[in-house]
Amino acid sequence: MNSFRSVRAFGAAVIGVGLLASLTPAISSAETYPARSIKIIVPFPAGGGPDMIAREVATTVTSQQGWTIIIDNKPGSGGNIGMDAAAKAAPDGYTLVMGQTSNMAINPSLYAKLPYNPQKDLAPVGLVASAPLVIAVASNSPYKTLSDLMNAAKADPEGINYASSGSGTVAHLATEQLQRIANVKLTHVPYKGAAQGATDLIGGQIQMYISSVVTLSGHIKNGKMRALAVTSAKRSADLPNVPTVAESGFKGFEAVTWFGLAAPAGVSKDKLSKLNAAFNKALETPDVRKRLTEQGADVLGGTPEQFASLVRDETGRWAKVVKESGAKAN
Repeated sequence: MNSFRSVRAFGAAVIGVGLLASLTPAISSAETYPARSIKIIVPFPAGGGPDMIAREVATTVTSQQGWTIIIDNKPGSGGNIGMDAAAKAAPDGYTLVMGQTSNMAINPSLYAKLPYNPQKDLAPVGLVASAPLVIAVASNSPYKTLSDLMNAAKADPEGINYASSGSGTVAHLATEQLQRIANVKLTHVPYKGAAQGATDLIGGQIQMYISSVVTLSGHIKNGKMRALAVTSAKRSADLPNVPTVAESGFKGFEAVTWFGLAAPAGVSKDKLSKLNAAFNKALETPDVRKRLTEQGADVLGGTPEQFASLVRDETGRWAKVVKESGAKAN
């Protein structure tokens, strides 16, 4: 899989952008905004990576700005239900959505009929964070390494079930790529979000789970899961003892997911600027950076224009991955 170096480079390039944005004078028509609560739709259930990151940043924005921010979980269809709800919301600046790689860059080429167009129906507010994925098994699993798991899959084609937080997610596409590299066949069990998949892995209903480090770090650290490998080019600072997929013998593999806020298309530029400045300021707070880093995320930030550029680039990159893998979703 192509590397995610572009996102890491992007993160380095935008250091300080939030400070500049926060110094930009607000347009007079936006001075009374927001006059009521802002809703952030998270298109996955509570407890997963997007939800945890949204709540962390929203809490800090509330504290710094005095705004009221409500998290609204709308899971289903690989994130499409929540994204579609946001795309069709009034473009007044009071509805945002926590998008990620899957529902903003992968789903357009994975789904034959997508109810929204990420680049036309949504207006980027700004990137928030990125995170590697981690391949995990239950703590009592017989598989100690990724090679053990792949060898078992070779011995019993389609006998190993793996969970993801939905069809079209980075976890789904990354595992499709891993199967091609390892020359194995795994059975995909898509969930509506991360929490139930984690429960079923721990309970033995599935043999392997792949999700963001942000989502699974707690389960790994409390001993309920065993991490076999992370999907980034380098080891995760949150899980330094866990090897990468490449280190585990599967060269040329890398996958990282990113998270960013978007609004319905048509929201005024002054409101987007005010939102962007507020969330960038929150991301620059040492406590927020520390907590997100401890959860396995790399803090990003940046301008709406930079986020829009990344979405365009990533849509093209993942379209090639979807074509090569033959993955489809209904």
